[in-house]
Amino acid sequence: MARLGHPRGLSAAGKKELWERWRAGESISDIARALKKPPGSIHGMIEATGGFSPPERRRRGCALTSVEREEISRGLAAGESLRAIAARLGRSASTVCREVNRNGGRNRYRATRADEKAWQ
Repeated sequence: MARLGHPRGLSAAGKKELWERWRAGESISDIARALKKPPGSIHGMIEATGGFSPPERRRRGCALTSVEREEISRGLAAGESLRAIAARLGRSASTVCREVNRNGGRNRYRATRADEKAWQ
């Protein structure tokens, strides 16, 4: 079941376009037509925020970056221990261990997929 204000299949670019069009004064019907979505989905998204575009999403300062995730992936491919990878990144071993375990384990970890999942 889709969450209120989050129509399925609307990409980040689509959401950006939705809010640009809304701020420009376009109607919900026109926006829905342009984005090829039902007007009810667009209305739900606008209603969920009271008609104000949500602030741009940013990561917390302590969150792993995509560059760090790539380093984890390279370290795993090279057969390094999680502690060695963590030390190189200046991170706690438990942080690296949690990251790897949440995203497929040592053999299936993919940095790109892990980074996408972190934004969900």
